[in-house]
Amino acid sequence: MIIDSLQNLKNYESVNPLFSKVIEFLKSHDLKTLEVGKYEIEGKDLFVNITMTKGKTPDEAVIETHDKMIDIQIPITDTETFGYTPRENLPAATYNAEKDITKIPDLAAESYVTCQPGMMAIFFPQDGHAPCIAGVPEFKKAIFKVKA
Repeated sequence: MIIDSLQNLKNYESVNPLFSKVIEFLKSHDLKTLEVGKYEIEGKDLFVNITMTKGKTPDEAVIETHDKMIDIQIPITDTETFGYTPRENLPAATYNAEKDITKIPDLAAESYVTCQPGMMAIFFPQDGHAPCIAGVPEFKKAIFKVKA
């Protein structure tokens, strides 16, 4: 997991070859003005979902993991908190290969981190994360899905 200012994403380019494409997209698009929807950047290997997301309490947030994709999650309009539990500490659960997601409901995260707009949270396949924890009913966010 990486938590940092979005302007520092360039410092992580060497982590994954597709991160440079994310940086290019961010330079040429204003996340605040993008319409809700899916934007393909490199086909199924790299895309971004712009969503209006329901804010959840820590008890409502569900821990998830992904086997094939890295998430770069960026709150756009409001602060977002993420629950975090290393995958190795999570119980076994059913993997949905079509959606590349395993959900672990009814389990509190081990720790929490908060991102303001202008920050990012990067979650790798080894990172269990519970997104969308916010003190507002609804907020806009971007989720870049990057092939791991």
